[in-house]
Amino acid sequence: MLEKKEKYRVAVVGATGAVGEEMISILDERKFPVEELLPFASERSAGKRIDFRGRSIVVNTLKEDSFEGVDIALFSAGGERSKRWAPVAARSGCVVIDNSSAWRMDPEVPLVVPEVNPGDIERHKGIIANPNCSTIQMVVALKPIHDAARIKRVVVTTFQSVSGTGKKAMDELLRQTTDMLSFKPVECKVYPHQIAFNVLPHIDSFLDNGYTKEEMKMVNETRKILGDDSIRVTATTVRVPVFRCHSESVNVETEKKLTANDVRAMLAAFPGIVVFDAPEKDVYPMPVELAGKDEVYVGRVREDESVENGINMWIVADNLRKGAALNAVQIAERLIG
Repeated sequence: MLEKKEKYRVAVVGATGAVGEEMISILDERKFPVEELLPFASERSAGKRIDFRGRSIVVNTLKEDSFEGVDIALFSAGGERSKRWAPVAARSGCVVIDNSSAWRMDPEVPLVVPEVNPGDIERHKGIIANPNCSTIQMVVALKPIHDAARIKRVVVTTFQSVSGTGKKAMDELLRQTTDMLSFKPVECKVYPHQIAFNVLPHIDSFLDNGYTKEEMKMVNETRKILGDDSIRVTATTVRVPVFRCHSESVNVETEKKLTANDVRAMLAAFPGIVVFDAPEKDVYPMPVELAGKDEVYVGRVREDESVENGINMWIVADNLRKGAALNAVQIAERLIG
């Protein structure tokens, strides 16, 4: 934990990106006790200004002494910058909460979702990893089920919005959609194929086993966060033409029998979850309704009739908030206790 103070000096690395901007907004919304905000970004963004609590703050580039006197640094600037600068920040006495994949599977670095494994924060050595966006929302829903009935296997298919790739991808979806509706040729710069009016079963690069890095992140991170390497997880991750919010179809097989009503009740009682499940009234989670929301929404809860102890769920959450920026700020809130 950090030294207890009334206010803290907070750096945001990657401050002009989609997640960085969301981090700054959430710090303000949740009234995090910020004494001074220090925004950092790449050279092309240096000199831009960020508005925070009535002040206009200049964005700077990182230097070896940038973290002197900083208490907490929220990183969302990509894996290479995190590998380069997170140790520098940690050596300066700053606690880094890193949103990239650089440190997630390092055994010395806790990988934390505050509703699921807050105790892991205490063993940090200057760096705490923020999990993958699609993993975060899934493990929030898996945790109460695992505690009650022990999960044996998870099969997940994701439907991930373009904001998970960043601002350029959001711009590309808008541009392609506009061009198609105007009968103009479509140009692909961010993704290898057209994303407008299409789905791409391809997120991150492919590995030798035929899975993508994104899919294996979900496999490995789920086990680490839940603290159980025996859980079998398989994932298919898909990019869809949605601007914001990731959706997931999740099938869970447990050791003990749970009914759909059992699962709804335990999810409803768990922090950070909203059960949104009345299909007879056309009520189920949808991205178009949940952008900007903090909670993980779960619906379409039903028993899997093909196995003895199985549950199907549909999970939706805002990937820029709970899937990234909000989770990081919640870790910071736990740090200051």
